[in-house]
Amino acid sequence: MLDLQKIRADFPILSQTVNGKPLVYFDNGATSQKPQIVIDAIATYYQEINANIHRGVHTLSRLATDAYEESRGKIQNHINAKLACEVLFTSGTTHGINLVAHGFASFLKPGDEVLVSALEHHSNIVPWQMLCEKTGATLRVIPMNENGELIIDEFDKLLSEKTKIVTVNHISNALGTINPIAYMIDKAHQVGAAVLIDGAQAVPHLKPDVQALDCDFYVFSGHKICGPTGTGILYGKEEWLNKLPPYQGGGEMIKEVTFEKTTYADLPHKFEAGTPNIAGGIVLGTAIDYMNSIGFDNIQEQELALLDYATKRLLEIDGLKIFGTAKAKTSVVSFNIEGIHPYDIGTIIDKLGIAVRTGHHCAQPIMNFFNIPGTIRASFAFYNTKEEIDVMVEAVKKAKMMLS
Repeated sequence: MLDLQKIRADFPILSQTVNGKPLVYFDNGATSQKPQIVIDAIATYYQEINANIHRGVHTLSRLATDAYEESRGKIQNHINAKLACEVLFTSGTTHGINLVAHGFASFLKPGDEVLVSALEHHSNIVPWQMLCEKTGATLRVIPMNENGELIIDEFDKLLSEKTKIVTVNHISNALGTINPIAYMIDKAHQVGAAVLIDGAQAVPHLKPDVQALDCDFYVFSGHKICGPTGTGILYGKEEWLNKLPPYQGGGEMIKEVTFEKTTYADLPHKFEAGTPNIAGGIVLGTAIDYMNSIGFDNIQEQELALLDYATKRLLEIDGLKIFGTAKAKTSVVSFNIEGIHPYDIGTIIDKLGIAVRTGHHCAQPIMNFFNIPGTIRASFAFYNTKEEIDVMVEAVKKAKMMLS
């Protein structure tokens, strides 16, 4: 069992009050809180080794470069990438998806198909729509059922030799559904399609093994795993990254530049133009070290216990409906109360110090499927407690009483 009192002491923000009440932070699906070790690491970089990387022979530049590349190595080990050069630093999941979608414009033609799922975040829909508009390819959607699960039989039917890439989230941000990505990757590869996995909502809860999954691309954001905002990772198989054209041109991503021709740098630098978020990249490694010190088995056990407890407590409230009841699910509860707009509930419980997310969660197709304007989403992290859930449930009861 985790020592929650000790863990919570690592997060300074959790000890503050909001609107005169102790903060209950249940918006971890949007961004996680940061432990003191991560906050200190950011300051240490700027206080002690602030310099540009890869380009300088002076001591600070070498120290910064070494720290940046050491972080890349930590992330390589964490996700079990075969090579360090398969790990690209990005500004986040959205950046990584756009990079791949931009590259696939070189490969697609009219009649080709891109498969996305009905459970996707907008950042894993819009770039592919833009790609299809540019190339004449067709976007196909893997449907979902009333439980918030993908209909895998329909996925099987959609796959064909026309399918060039399948792009699906590992875990739904809006419903918490864990998708059967290992099966989907294998089936997609059988028709010769590439697969991109949006792992933004998965990496806070589990360690993805990209070699075991055999995915072609895996993307995630640092700020959801106790790291800084503006950081992220795109994993890509070496053979795919070598085929993709550069996403941006500029310094660092070149081998040689003349006015007649430019040749590009080797991986990973081919995709890392310009001065990166050096502090963020370094400190992302610190955050991953911290998460591993807690242990992902421990994290999963704690978060699933919170999910089970919150589900039971919330269903005590008359008129409350949970959206997303998949058998395989992580620590997200999306719910509404009959006759009350989710925004109104969220506003009232904020006055009681409780932070939840209300709205469509950048997943409007899901809300359209259920014919609702949005949901109240409580998303839990390993540093949350059952006592906090009790506080939220009582606050929701109070809000319901006020709004009924």
